[in-house]
Amino acid sequence: MFLKSDRVLKTNLKTAHFELLAPANNKNTAIKAIKAGADAVYIGAPKYGARIQAGNSIEDIIDVIEFAHKYRVKIYITLNTILKDNELPDVEKLIWKLYRINADGIIIQDMGILKLNLPPIALIASTQCNNNTLEKIKFLEETGFKRVILPREMSLNEIKNISSNTKIELESFVHGALCMSYSGQCYLSYAIGKRSANRGECAQPCRKKYSLKSFDGKYIIKDKHILSLKDLNLSDKLEELIQSGITSFKIEGRLKNEAYVINTTAYYRQALDKILNNYNLKRSSDGVSYIDFEPDLNKTFNRGFTQFYINASKKDISTMNYTSSLGEYIGVVDFVKKNYFSLKKNILNNGDGICFFNENNELQGTNINKTEGNIVFPACIKGIKQGVKIYRNYNKEFDDLLSTIDIKRKIPVKIKVRELENDYIFFITDEENNTVCKMINKNFEKAINTKKAVNILEVQLSKSGDTEFKVVKTDIKLKTIPFIKVSKINEIRRELTNKLNKIRKKNYKSFFQKPIKRVQYPEKFITYKSNIYNQKAMEFYKERGCLIEETAIENQTFIQEKELAVSKYCIKNQLGLCPKQNPIKKFSEPYILIDEFNKEYLVEFDCKECVMKIRSKN
Repeated sequence: MFLKSDRVLKTNLKTAHFELLAPANNKNTAIKAIKAGADAVYIGAPKYGARIQAGNSIEDIIDVIEFAHKYRVKIYITLNTILKDNELPDVEKLIWKLYRINADGIIIQDMGILKLNLPPIALIASTQCNNNTLEKIKFLEETGFKRVILPREMSLNEIKNISSNTKIELESFVHGALCMSYSGQCYLSYAIGKRSANRGECAQPCRKKYSLKSFDGKYIIKDKHILSLKDLNLSDKLEELIQSGITSFKIEGRLKNEAYVINTTAYYRQALDKILNNYNLKRSSDGVSYIDFEPDLNKTFNRGFTQFYINASKKDISTMNYTSSLGEYIGVVDFVKKNYFSLKKNILNNGDGICFFNENNELQGTNINKTEGNIVFPACIKGIKQGVKIYRNYNKEFDDLLSTIDIKRKIPVKIKVRELENDYIFFITDEENNTVCKMINKNFEKAINTKKAVNILEVQLSKSGDTEFKVVKTDIKLKTIPFIKVSKINEIRRELTNKLNKIRKKNYKSFFQKPIKRVQYPEKFITYKSNIYNQKAMEFYKERGCLIEETAIENQTFIQEKELAVSKYCIKNQLGLCPKQNPIKKFSEPYILIDEFNKEYLVEFDCKECVMKIRSKN
C-alpha cells in the first residue's frame, strides 16, 4: 500500500498518466504489443538504433503509428547509437521524417544530435547516456529533455531521491535481459572483437564463458558464464515504483519474438491495471484488451528472474552455468529407462523443449518426441537421471496459441438516441468525451411492436464489428418509437464511428519539444566514457564548460589499461568471497578474467562504492 508518511512526490499521482512501454522488433510485433495492452511502444528506425538487427522501414513505422494513435498509444523511435560526423546529416533528415509521420519521441544517446536543426519532437535520454546521478538527470532536464530512462541498477531509494528533486519524466526497466555493466559504459565487445555496443553491434560478451584466477595465478573458477545475469522481473514492485516516481514501465526485448512480447505485455498490463484501478490512477492510452489466454512470465524466454538492485541487494543474480532460456520448472525425474523418463506430475506435451542441469552442473537441453501419461520420451535421454529437475524452456502449445490468437483492443463508447420535433439524433461518446452526432429525419413508420423495435435498435447499435470501438452502453429515450430497418441502423452506426475516428485523429496531441538550453554540465573533465564520436558532440560539451580529455573509445587505437566495464554486479559477492560475507577466504587482487581467446583482463573491486570494474591489461 502507499505509505501515508512518504514525502509528496514530484508527480501528483491523481493527475499523472502511467505508461506500460513494450518493445517491438518489427511492425507485426508492435501491433500485437498494442493489442495486448501497451500504452507505448519503442521500435527501431531503419538505422542508428542500439539493436542493429531491429531496424524498420519508414513505411512500416507509419503503419505502426497510424494504428497506435487510434488508441492514444505513443511510438518512440530508437536512435541511441553514437554517430560519426558523416552520419549526422542523414540522422537530421531521418528525425525530420519521423516528426512528419507523427512519431511521439526519439530515444537518443549522442549529444551531437542536439546541435542539429531539429524539429520540435520529444527527446528521451537513453539509459546509454549513463544517467546514474541526480546531477546528470538535472542537467538533462534543464537542457530540455522530456524524459530520462534510468539505469537498471538504481534502487528504490535512489529513484525516490531523483523524483523528489526533479520534474522530468522517469522511465524504468521492469522486465527483461540485464546487461552486466552500466549501459553505455561497456566496452568489452569492442575490446574483444571491435563490435561496439554503443554503435548497436554488441556481441554479448557477458554471455560468454570465462575463467577467473587470483593475481598470483590460482584459479578461482574455470569456464563459467561469470558475467551472465538472470533476467529482471519487477512485476511485484510496480506499486513501489509508482510511489517512487516512475511513470513509464519498460519491458526489454527488441530482439525477442512475438510470443515473448505478447505474453509479457499482457502480464504487466494486468498487474499494472490492478494497481491503477485500486488507487483510481490513470493510464496513458485508451482501450481495453480482451485476452483469451493466461499470461505467464515463466512460459516465454527467461534465464530465471532477479529483482537485481531495486532493494540494494545483490543475492543470487548470476547464471554462471547457463545463458540460454531456463523457462518454467516442471518437476523432478521419478525414474529413467532406456529411452524415456517419468515425472510424478507430467504437464509436458509433444514438441516441447526441456532443459536440466547435468552432472557437471551445466544446462543441457532436448526436445520431447511424445508423452504417454507420466512417461516422457525425449529426443535425447543422455544426462537425464533420477532426481534431476526438469524445466520447460519451450512451450509449444503456449507459443502456438500466441502465434494464432486474435487479441482485440477496444475503446469503450456510449451511444444515445434522442428526438427533436422533426428529427432523431444519434450521439456517440468515447472515454475522452469526444462526441459526434448524426441527425436523421423522422420519416419512418411508427413501430407496431415498440418493445421489439427498441430492442433491435439496441442490438444493432451495440455491434462494433472490426472497428476499434466497443459499445458499452446504449441510452435510447424516445417518445415515438420508429421502425428502422436493420441496414439503416447499421449505416447510422458506421457513420457515427467513422466521424468519431476522424475527430479522435484530429484531437490527438503529441508533445512538442522545448528549445534546447545551454546549461553547465556537472562534470568538468570529459573522458572516453562520455562517448564523444563526432565534432557536434564535442562542441556540445565544450559549450557547457567541459574540457575534452578523450573522445570515444571507438576513436582510439590503443585501449590498454582502460576501464572496459563498471558494474554493480560483483563476482566476489556471487562466489561468497565478499569481505562482508567471508572475511577469511581471500585471493590476491586484482583478479584476472580470461576469455575464450585466452585474453586477460583485470578485475578490480571498489568495496566502498560497491562496484566492480573490468580493465584491459597490458
